[in-house]
Amino acid sequence: MATTRRRLAPAKDRAYAHVKEHILEGFYPGGEMLSEGEVAAQLGVSRTPVREAFLLLEAEGLLRLYPKRGALVVPVSAEEINEVLETRLIIERHCAEQIARRGPEVLVQQLRALLSDQERHISGANRIGFVEADRLFHRAIVSADGNSILTRLHDSLRERQRRMGAAIVARDPDVQRRYVEEHRAIVDALEDGGEVGRLLAEHIEGARRDYAPAGLAPEG
Repeated sequence: MATTRRRLAPAKDRAYAHVKEHILEGFYPGGEMLSEGEVAAQLGVSRTPVREAFLLLEAEGLLRLYPKRGALVVPVSAEEINEVLETRLIIERHCAEQIARRGPEVLVQQLRALLSDQERHISGANRIGFVEADRLFHRAIVSADGNSILTRLHDSLRERQRRMGAAIVARDPDVQRRYVEEHRAIVDALEDGGEVGRLLAEHIEGARRDYAPAGLAPEG
């Protein structure tokens, strides 16, 4: 029995990682029904570890299980979108304005390197890479302020940011170019003493409008 459990544990872990990554990256969109059997066949494992992985993901709020029917990928709610963006705005705007006052030279260099990464991912049609580079751009602003509590709070939004960003980019790849241009304007404002707080607020508010038609949240 102990040997069986040891064999099942890696399979459960693989199933958990596979399904979670596919949800966060938008390959399993909100509202899709997943089948234990189909996931098990994809991974070459039995249904048992997939069922265990589904239970873990249900506990995290990513799946809702329906006996004999499968697992529903829970859509991101409009309330969650608003809360994530409101939290990001408060943290990122504060940090950017603090950095602008102290001197942002090192951060500006880091952000310009991240802009190059974003351009590279656009050229390579790597939307998952772009979403992660986008998140790292915003995290760099927060981290540079040096407030470890704000950085940890921002990091706690990572998975939500990945899922929301992947859904937007999948629906409208052209939005990547707009985000890069807005990011470049933010970097220029940091370097030149412009209104970085206002530009960040406009950038995040634009993202809020993008989420509405991206199929993340149910209408109403």
